[in-house]
Formats: sequence, C-alpha cells, structure tokens
Amino acid sequence: MRLRDLAFLAGTAGAAMLTYGVLVESKNLVVERHTLPLPLWPERLRGYRIAVLSDLHIRDPWSLEVAKRAVAIALDESPDMIVLPGDLVAYWKPEMAQMVGDCLEPLLLMEGKVVAVPGNHEYLAGDPSLLAPILSELNIRFLRNETWRADGITWVGIDSAVKAMDRPQDTMLEVRDEPAICLWHEPDAVGRLPSGCALQISGHSHGGQFRFPGGFTPMYTYMGKLYPRGFYPDAPTPLYVSRGVGTTGPPSRFMCPPEVSLLTLEPASG
Repeated sequence: MRLRDLAFLAGTAGAAMLTYGVLVESKNLVVERHTLPLPLWPERLRGYRIAVLSDLHIRDPWSLEVAKRAVAIALDESPDMIVLPGDLVAYWKPEMAQMVGDCLEPLLLMEGKVVAVPGNHEYLAGDPSLLAPILSELNIRFLRNETWRADGITWVGIDSAVKAMDRPQDTMLEVRDEPAICLWHEPDAVGRLPSGCALQISGHSHGGQFRFPGGFTPMYTYMGKLYPRGFYPDAPTPLYVSRGVGTTGPPSRFMCPPEVSLLTLEPASG
C-alpha cells in the first residue's frame, strides 16, 4: 500500500473517531461510584456521600444539554453535598449568566448543600467574580481561597493554580479541628497543599479526553498530567480527579466518557 493511501486511511479513521466522539461519547454520561478510605476521615462521618460535577464547560446549547443532564443525575443520587470543582464555563460571553443559571437552578433543591470553586476557564474573557452573583442566587457557596464549615466538615476552596491565583498556605490556616476537604481545580497542584485535608477533589484533566488501547493518551492539560483520572490514595493528600462533564478543545471524547462522580467516604482501616 502506498504512503498516500496509508495517509488517507489514517485521516479517514481520525475523522471518524472525532465524529463518533462528538455525536456519541461526549454525551454518554456515566456515574462513577467509588468508596474512598481516608486516613483522616472520622468514624462519625462514615458513609458521607459527595457528588462531583466538574468541568461543565458550558458554551453552547449542546454543552448546556449535557450539563443539565449531569445536574439531574447528581440530584437523583441524593448526595449529602454536591461539589463543582471549577470550569463551569468554557469562556465568558453575554449569554453565559443565563445559561449557567438555567443549568444550575435545579440545585436549589439541595438547600444550600452545594459548594464551588473557580477553574482556569473562569478567567477566559472575564473573571470568576462574574459567577459570584449567579451562584449566590442559587444558594451555592463559592470559595476563592476561603473555607466554609458545613456538616461538621471544613470545605477548603482554592482558586486556580494555572492562573496563579491560588493561596493554599494562607487558606489552610483557617482549618481547625474538623475534618477538611479541599476543592482545587488543578490536580497536579496537590503537592503544594499543606497537610490537614482528608481529601482533595479536582477536575481539569478531562481524563485525557482521548485514550487509546494500552492507555496511550496523547492530550493532557497543563497541571493535569500527573494525576489524570480516578483516586490516588498515595498522593501527598488523597486525591480524586474527575474526568469531568464537558470537553476542552475539540468537543469530542474517545474511550474517556464524561462522568458524574459519586464518592462515599469512610475511615481507612488500620
């Protein structure tokens, strides 16, 4: 077979893969259920359940539709808390406030048990401060290098490391005796989190978004390569990384479906 023919076949296969990823896999939301044993988690909070909705990347009617389905799935699980670890928007444009509000309005049913932090995309063509009034109206706690105490847990929210807006040292000074959970968009920043959190929850990586047999992953996000997906109990702080709901770059996925994560926390034995 001539080189030209091979190039044509490769191009055709690549186009077919991207098309499949746009039309099928990017919309194929799955629920990832994990029980996480955590050394710093108390017995009194055994079984605490967190739904993770990361990287919604709302930008158009198609991404909004997937994000709305993800919100509905999370609510159907009746978690104790829903967390939004950044990149709710793909970038800011005039209609974004209405789109984000429409997507997240059902979370009013959680009666204040929702917490969010900004990601790097909240800084594209705007600023995370644009999210604050939207989330406040929906009774969603928005943390930017701040803590919030709810359910006997200190929720630590760190701003985007990619945008150099993170202040982990200062924020962790607010952590006292309660168990703490950190929301930080970029997983590879976990090594800079001071000790004291039972768990860090992140997104940003999209799981690589495109994966191939053998685990080959050609695309990683900056600060999302060391810990691309799943649970890392031996990270400097135990870390869970969601593949996210939306997409970045090409609106496509391959062997890396979007996820709604449902985490059940328990004390580690021994």
